[in-house]
Amino acid sequence: MGNDQRRFGMLALLLALVLALAACGQQAPTAAPTPAPGGATGGGTTGAPPAPSGEPIKIGAIFDLTGATADVGTPYSKGQIAYIDWRNANGGVAGRPLQLISQDYAYEVPRAEELYTQFVTQDKVVVFSGWGTGDTEALKGRISEDQIPFISASYSAELADPAKTPFNFLVAPTYSDQMIIAMKWALEDWKAKGNTGAPKFAYLFNDSPFGRSPLADGTAFAQANGVETPLEVPSPRGATDLTPQLTQIRDFGANYVFLQNVSTPAALAIKNARSLGLDIQFVCLNWCANELLIKLAGADAEGVVGAIPFDPAAEGAKVALEFAKEKGIDYGGATSTFVQGWTAMSILVAGIEKTLADGKELTGENIRNTLQTMGEIDTGGVTQPIVFTETSHAGAKSLRLFQVKNGAWEAITDFISAQ
Repeated sequence: MGNDQRRFGMLALLLALVLALAACGQQAPTAAPTPAPGGATGGGTTGAPPAPSGEPIKIGAIFDLTGATADVGTPYSKGQIAYIDWRNANGGVAGRPLQLISQDYAYEVPRAEELYTQFVTQDKVVVFSGWGTGDTEALKGRISEDQIPFISASYSAELADPAKTPFNFLVAPTYSDQMIIAMKWALEDWKAKGNTGAPKFAYLFNDSPFGRSPLADGTAFAQANGVETPLEVPSPRGATDLTPQLTQIRDFGANYVFLQNVSTPAALAIKNARSLGLDIQFVCLNWCANELLIKLAGADAEGVVGAIPFDPAAEGAKVALEFAKEKGIDYGGATSTFVQGWTAMSILVAGIEKTLADGKELTGENIRNTLQTMGEIDTGGVTQPIVFTETSHAGAKSLRLFQVKNGAWEAITDFISAQ
């Protein structure tokens, strides 16, 4: 080999070495700003953060996009998906990308069980985001056996005791607590209006495990406070006229009707009641206390009271709503439900992030233990700080009540606890 050839060979070798070192530098994670705990209060980063790389962190999810609760299931799903996209755009978790593996299960329990099995056994997800009460309760035994941390959109009190469901976590007050809080307000409202004696309560509820979830606890609370046993009136799935059900409620003489349903049938009930001239105070629990109810019921929604665990006007919701605007995400005006989905996913990811930050292997058991011991998860005021413990997986114990005034939800109480 001549001198020129040797010089060319050395230059080529040096150039290859420089390129290799540059490539390594691009792949190595840098210290990007970390979103605040729970993700909900984190702002944007300054400059473009490095793209997440390495082994993805797999999260399973089932959504109701075409079933009986799709009216709220769709904006909730968009909030969850948006959080994952936002987090990956901000460097992922510990430099690793989040991978959401999800499908529509149309609110069918057997389909939920099939998808859960697929995502856990084949796709190897480490955590799971669920939806309905019926499917979450049906899966609770397998969730415990598989050791899959599971945050559902169901707030059934059956899922809050880690002695029974050690891997289920609730990020809002249970439906039972919501009902009791709503009844507390109703009793005070009744007295404040100068009434004597006890009011009469009725339930108009989704004819499902979700709808029935808080009834027994609500009735026990009512009876303990001198209220006659509330009337139970199921709302048939797919009903287009609830006049027969409202006639029952009228004949019973109910003063307060508690709606444990999603927005569309709740709005129908409210409109039917107004057309019948019924003087009834409607109180919605979580899944019908949203902007969609106002959109569907229009002026008839005025005065409705709602138990709202997730406040879309809070400082912590700004990141979610700004990201949705930037990306053109259409959540149908259901702002609080979109924020609810975003926030629930952020809490699940907070457990993942803290587990990795503590240098622990990303197993279901480690994530569960982290969630139980990490203390307050700040959501920027969207909820009160979420706290799980080894004896309670009900992360929130209180909420505020809102009322529709001039076409918008307005807070009418401070945070109230069921305790």
